[in-house]
Amino acid sequence: MPFPSVRPSPSAGRPGREVRRLERTLLYYAGSEDFVLLYPVYALLFADHGLSTAEISVLFGVWSLTGVLLEVPSGVWADMVSRRLLLVAGPLLSAAGLGLWVTLPSFPAFAAGFVLWGAGGALRSGALEALVYEELERHGAGSRYPRLMGRAGAAGTACTVAATALAAPVFAAAGYAGLGAASVAACLLCAFTATRFPEDRRAAADGARAGHAPVLAGHPLADRAPDLAGSARGYLHTLRDGLAEVHGSPSVRNALLLAVAVTTVWGSLDEYVPLLAAEAGASTAEVPLLALLVWAGVTAGGLLAGTAGRLSGRALGGWVAAASGALAAGALWGIPGGFVLLGTAFAVFQAADVVTDARVQEAVTGPSRATVTSLGGLGTSLTTLLVYAAYGAASGHASHATLFALSAVPYLVIAAVMARRRGPAAAGGAVRPGAGAATAGGPGLPGPGSGPGSGPVTPSDV
Repeated sequence: MPFPSVRPSPSAGRPGREVRRLERTLLYYAGSEDFVLLYPVYALLFADHGLSTAEISVLFGVWSLTGVLLEVPSGVWADMVSRRLLLVAGPLLSAAGLGLWVTLPSFPAFAAGFVLWGAGGALRSGALEALVYEELERHGAGSRYPRLMGRAGAAGTACTVAATALAAPVFAAAGYAGLGAASVAACLLCAFTATRFPEDRRAAADGARAGHAPVLAGHPLADRAPDLAGSARGYLHTLRDGLAEVHGSPSVRNALLLAVAVTTVWGSLDEYVPLLAAEAGASTAEVPLLALLVWAGVTAGGLLAGTAGRLSGRALGGWVAAASGALAAGALWGIPGGFVLLGTAFAVFQAADVVTDARVQEAVTGPSRATVTSLGGLGTSLTTLLVYAAYGAASGHASHATLFALSAVPYLVIAAVMARRRGPAAAGGAVRPGAGAATAGGPGLPGPGSGPGSGPVTPSDV
């Protein structure tokens, strides 16, 4: 099925003051959220305190299970209460979890820290994308969403790269305690930044009535958010709306499925990059520098998301197939050249991730936007659990290099699916009340690249 192109916004080239404020806040938020110096070495923190690879995989499973249990409830909540409030609370929970790791380093504390971190991530999941998308729509700048989210993803990854580069000297000077203190400070800064997000849910609902924002028949947001927030009836009503949209809209359902498939494997593998580096012979101080190569690739992928979104399905599928080969070859090659290939592969996966992500957001037409996004997050969490379980079980029988190489196989299948789609990778948006019909045949399945339209990033013209 062909994919529609992005619907232009009349003010896309001339963002107003409120749009610029939103963009600045989002970039600062994304950057501070990922400026966590523990990122590149926390797997080593666990290993240095006696945990085996299987036990570390259990911790990753706890992290994912927390997401599974909280993903959808938090998404529904984000459609009922202030999304800005949830964006403030999320980093505070993450700060508590990271602090626990370095103050009480033990398996129970690591597990509790992952529960807190997972809860914080669940609060942010869906809420951020929905807030940004609806605020842009409110100001007539909805077509800027892919570009902005692509830039935010790149900003976050760039800060991860910066944190990775700083991790080595900070670790040498202050050990894990210094890394933990800096990481907690970054989370607190992220929470403060979230207070600067604009949010006008009432205006978004008024726009929906006027045909400028999505609305489900009979259930405009303004009629529901104020008086049903916090009630069991409102929760179930919002959840039902989100489930109905996924069940009743092939474009939403297929966009979610492709986004989950693209994200799951590489999003799980990045947790094992430090262990792969250590296996290849890198010292603890060298591991962050090798991880830096990988995260530099992810940053480049975010910046290339706009270009990827304009590719045909066949072309983007070709990119993903080539990245699959780079992933396998890089893992087997070792250091340092192999990590350059890993970074290249992750760049392509990030670009494809952003593209499929945006397509989900564009396909959603109802008021339960965060709920739909969180349903996709639930799918990702469940499949990620399977990857962690498989990796942990296989770790006793195969090297990290072998497991990374085998993980490239699913992307050959994904590439084949993408190559069968027609039209540009970045889909443009479902037909909404009052909006012009989508081009090229209307809303289509997620094909080669649109980003999770529900909130993550889709490239438009980064």
